[in-house]
Amino acid sequence: MGNGLPELGLVCITFSEAVRFRALTRKRLLQFGTDEQLAMLRDLYRDNLARFETAIDFCQRHDIKLYRLTSAFFPFADTDTGRGVLEEIAEDVGRAGRRAMETGLRVVLHPDQFCVLSSDSLHVIENSILILSTHAWIFDLLGLPRSSWAAMNIHGGKSDRSDRLVSVIKDLPDGIRSRVTFENDEHAYHSRQILDVCRRANVPMIFDAHHHVCAEKISSYEHASVREMLDAARETWGVNADWQMTHISNGREYFNDPKHSDVIVDVPRAFDVAGLWIEVEAKHKEAAIFEMRERWVEIVGAESGRVTEVGAV
Repeated sequence: MGNGLPELGLVCITFSEAVRFRALTRKRLLQFGTDEQLAMLRDLYRDNLARFETAIDFCQRHDIKLYRLTSAFFPFADTDTGRGVLEEIAEDVGRAGRRAMETGLRVVLHPDQFCVLSSDSLHVIENSILILSTHAWIFDLLGLPRSSWAAMNIHGGKSDRSDRLVSVIKDLPDGIRSRVTFENDEHAYHSRQILDVCRRANVPMIFDAHHHVCAEKISSYEHASVREMLDAARETWGVNADWQMTHISNGREYFNDPKHSDVIVDVPRAFDVAGLWIEVEAKHKEAAIFEMRERWVEIVGAESGRVTEVGAV
C-alpha cells in the first residue's frame, strides 16, 4: 500500500456488485445432455474469466495487492467435460494470470470444506487430493508460481490425526505441496496444534487471530499468545517470511462470537507490521478494507481489555 500499513486483502467478491462470479449446481448441469453441458460450461468459464479480469481491475484501481480467488472459479473442472473446456481456453486463462502478476496482485485460494487430508477414510483423502490437484492445475494455467506466494490454504480437518495429516502432506504432488498452507481453527486444530503440523510437514501456517481467541476463550487481541502465535507462524514461512499471511475478523455480537461482523473495529497490535499480508474476513468486504485504512491507528489494538498472560508456544 506504500504507506507503511499491512497489505489488506479482498476475499472473493465485493460488497458492491463490482465483483461477482456465476455459479452452477451439479443438479442443474445434469439435467442436460452432453452437448448442452459443454455449451453451458464454455459460457460459464468464459464469463467467470472475464469477471476475474474485472476483479484484477478493481484491485488495481483501489490499490489492493492481495486477492482470494473463489474456489468455484471453474466449477466441474475436475470432470472430463470441464477439463476439456478449460483446456480450450487455456491461453486466455494464462493471459489473465499474467496480467494479475504484472499488476502486482497476489492471488491465493481457500478450497472448500470438503478438503480433509486427515480423514479416517482413504476415499475422502483421495477426493480431497483430487480437488486440490484441480485447483493446482488451474493455478498452473494462470501461470501462478508453485510457492506459498500463491497459497492454497486449508484447515487441518479431523481432530487428533496430526500424524496422518503430516504423512499425507509430505506425499502431496508438487503442484499442491509447494502452495499448501494450513490455518488454525476453533474446532479441531487450535493454533499450537496446527503449528506443530506445519513445523513437522515443513509448510507455512496462516494464523487466524479470531479463530485463536475463540478457541482459547481469550477476551482481547492483546493477549500475549496472539503475538507469540503470529511470530511462531512467521517462522514456518522460512526464507519467505515477508510473504506471511494472516486473517482478521471480528465477532458479530460479542468479541468471541465465531460469526463474522460487517466491518473490522479491532485488530491486534501485533498485526501493525508493514508488509504483513492480511485477508480481511468481514461481510462488508472492500468497505471494511477502506475503513480499516482510514482508521488504522484507531483500530489497531482497539480497547477490548488488556490481558497480558504469557502462553508458551
